[in-house]
Amino acid sequence: MTNETNEALEFLRTRGSGALAAKMGIEFTEFTVQRSVATMPVEGNTQPAMLLHGGAYVVLGESLGSMAANLFAGPGKLAVGIDINATHTRSATSGSVTGVCTPIHLGRSLTVHEIAVSDEQGRRCSTIRITNLIKDAPGT
Repeated sequence: MTNETNEALEFLRTRGSGALAAKMGIEFTEFTVQRSVATMPVEGNTQPAMLLHGGAYVVLGESLGSMAANLFAGPGKLAVGIDINATHTRSATSGSVTGVCTPIHLGRSLTVHEIAVSDEQGRRCSTIRITNLIKDAPGT
């Protein structure tokens, strides 16, 4: 493991990914500025027709994009979401989905990430884009 990877994983362990991500079963499997990956089970995150809820895709995307933006922002800074959109192209009905987050833009005050969410067969189910504003953390 590289030093960058160790520092990123320590950041994730220290900060945590939030109560909602934990409640939905989101688990990070990779975490760097250039690529973050997490999985989420379908079971427990469905809508009445037993399909993965569209909002669940967005929670997975925002969890990945916001955490990656905060890692990039660094100490004393806070990245907060200011825009998010999602296009759902397939419905997951069982197993888990995997989100892969990559940066589109990493700037001084804004980041933009794309998150591709796929089912266990590798079929894309949703494409999410999130923009985060980087600002001073409270108390700095």
